[in-house]
Amino acid sequence: MAKTSLEQWGILAAVIDEGGFAQAAEALHKSQSAISYGVARLQEALDLPLLVVEGRKAVLTPHGKTLLKRARPVLRDLETLEAVARTLKQGWEPHLTLVVDVAFPRERLLRIMGELQQLCPNTELRVSDAVLSGAEEAITDNSADVVVTTRLPPDHLGELLLTINLVAVACPSHPLFELDRTLTTDDLVRHVQVVLRDSGVRHPRDEGWLGADRRCTVNSMEASIATVKAGLGYAWLPEHMTSEHIAHGTLKPLPLATGGIRAMQLHLVLVRPETAGPAARTAIEMFQRHRPL
Repeated sequence: MAKTSLEQWGILAAVIDEGGFAQAAEALHKSQSAISYGVARLQEALDLPLLVVEGRKAVLTPHGKTLLKRARPVLRDLETLEAVARTLKQGWEPHLTLVVDVAFPRERLLRIMGELQQLCPNTELRVSDAVLSGAEEAITDNSADVVVTTRLPPDHLGELLLTINLVAVACPSHPLFELDRTLTTDDLVRHVQVVLRDSGVRHPRDEGWLGADRRCTVNSMEASIATVKAGLGYAWLPEHMTSEHIAHGTLKPLPLATGGIRAMQLHLVLVRPETAGPAARTAIEMFQRHRPL
């Protein structure tokens, strides 16, 4: 029989992750004496010091760092095993969280949602838009079941879903068209560029050309289109969202020498494939089925 238990290793991990014995006790809903006892028994069983107190904080010894690093995958495997058991017990998930990049065609998303409601009527759909790193955070935080993102985090796998063309546009009365010639970046820098605010919190990023000194930052794709149509700036916007406006003459492509059209790839991610329930896997199938030819 093993000399140590997973509970003891979980207690040690909580002490480090939460920043102390008292914090670990609160996080694990145990008394502080139970936390201290668990760590003490673990060190006695191994006959190795795992923690030392520096000032008012307990830190890992070199042996403690090595062993806890080895223990964490085992703890994650146990969490996964219990999650699988919950999924098997529950059947269809009570709710399904989708985080979708704002560039994904909205009509296609609504069709997917409609089919999901028919196939899993007892599952509550929770759908959120994401801009730039917001979708990545939903993956790394495990706060969504299915994500459509422009970029895959290094430790996750996904599949290419579709490529979106972004077109540089402005309203027909914009001063850039008065130049009546092919435009360069030197022409663009003198005017306001409309950009989307990153919905991520920890590592927001910029993407695409951002050479203009003056920018107008908005929170949604709809606001971006409205701002450009009002003549308040130019922007690179999804082709499927601008084609109708271009046909009606309310938007016009900028005659750039290069870079007038920029390709952006969207990837489909099943965030927790080991524990994904039938609703999450059905959602993946729906996105794949509605992939453009």
